[in-house]
Amino acid sequence: MSTILLEIKNEVALITLNRPEKFNAFNREMALLLQNKLDECEDNPAVRCVYLTGNGKAFCAGQDLGEVTGDNPVTFDKILVEHYNPIITRIRKMNKPVVCAVNGVAAGAGVNIALSCDIVVASETASFVQAFSKIGLIPDCGGTYFLPRIIGMQKATAIMMLADKVSAEEAEKMGMIYKVFSKENFSEESVAIAVSLSQMPTKALAFTKQALNESFKNTLEAQLQLEDSLQYKAAHTKDYNEGVSAFLEKRNPNFKGE
Repeated sequence: MSTILLEIKNEVALITLNRPEKFNAFNREMALLLQNKLDECEDNPAVRCVYLTGNGKAFCAGQDLGEVTGDNPVTFDKILVEHYNPIITRIRKMNKPVVCAVNGVAAGAGVNIALSCDIVVASETASFVQAFSKIGLIPDCGGTYFLPRIIGMQKATAIMMLADKVSAEEAEKMGMIYKVFSKENFSEESVAIAVSLSQMPTKALAFTKQALNESFKNTLEAQLQLEDSLQYKAAHTKDYNEGVSAFLEKRNPNFKGE
């Protein structure tokens, strides 16, 4: 059985981390395969949204430590440069929205891969643990970049240094994630978000994602100029014309992502 599953349905690419016996911890095979699947989704015009989740009790327990110990351990610089950093870069640069549905515990790299996605939702049974300090490491996979920007420096510092276990409910309250769903409704409700995004003007969503990415480094003046440029592009899409026509004709729009 593949360590990464991919199914395309209703213009949504459903990607599932599939090492449930290892709580979906990453090894090299799994990391490289996820990169390949993300590339497939980016290149496939039939995919208009990506949905990432885990199989079994966990979303992702982070790095499989068996790969970094033993007689021929893989070094962390190799793991970050070749495994995780390309995954984070692909998610952030993808011209399609990425929904992360955290079905269970997300620890270490698993947390920060989730936080790199555009919209993060969780089951009420999920939890988030920046477990790095427990074994003498620092948060990676962009965690030190995303988390303080999402919840603030003070809260992020404490969570990372103390390796606190954050429940799904706590994560929602502090703005770490978008929504929490009951265990019974989690799959249906989280997939519904991805389906809804896939039916929206996805070029405009891509421009929105680009603007949000650039906002982390831009001055206000530069950001206003970027918004002007991207709005010009958005206003020249077929979906903009369809949206305006549908509004004036009092009907539901039929967006094509064009």
